[in-house]
Amino acid sequence: MLLSGCGVWKHFFGDDMEPSPPELMSEGLEKFRSGEFEAATEIFQKVKDRYPYSKDALQAELKMADALYQRDMFDEAYEEYSEFEKLHPKNPEIPYVIFQEGMCFYRQSSTIDRDQSKTLRAREEFERVIKRYKNSPYANLAKRKLRESLVNMAEHEVYVGNFYYRIGKYEAAMDRYLYVIDHFPDLGQYYEAIENIKKCKEDLAQEKAIEEKERIEGRSWWSSFKHFVFDTESDYSSGSNSSNRD
Repeated sequence: MLLSGCGVWKHFFGDDMEPSPPELMSEGLEKFRSGEFEAATEIFQKVKDRYPYSKDALQAELKMADALYQRDMFDEAYEEYSEFEKLHPKNPEIPYVIFQEGMCFYRQSSTIDRDQSKTLRAREEFERVIKRYKNSPYANLAKRKLRESLVNMAEHEVYVGNFYYRIGKYEAAMDRYLYVIDHFPDLGQYYEAIENIKKCKEDLAQEKAIEEKERIEGRSWWSSFKHFVFDTESDYSSGSNSSNRD
């Protein structure tokens, strides 16, 4: 007995039909909008894996990165954004993608007492947006985030300089303050660095004066000591000669 068309489908594939790419994307976007980012990530991954050549796969790639970003999985999100940029360099979403690459590093930026390598990477990405897409709305957003990143980096240099100053490493402190002056002239930390350099120079001058005084006093002491020794020997020799004559 032949099965009907519907019966054949159920016989071989079960009751549930495989959702189409648009249906999967619709479900994934709904999960994303409702804040179910983990579930959204899984659905977008399905679209990428099952329908890599569909037009929905392109959107799934980008939304996958967004979902990972929303889950604070910034390293993974950066990899997805970066891959999207490599595969689709002419896509109109690229200004947004590069901005988000910067945000992945920005969100991992450390406090001023920690290493600033993530802040530096964020700066590089924001500068890329500004230079390449200056008319994009993301260029304006990047400018704001760039300034915040620069402030963080400048504060870090001042913080390290202040640490060196506290332990008496005035030249090392000056190197940090000079770096701020050379690289962050438009920020408030510039003026703080100038004032701190003045203090370093004053303390270095005082140190040098103390060292010079100690050197002079040391030479004077040695001179007095030599005179004492030689005079004593001379007196001893004179006394010995007198005894021998007697």
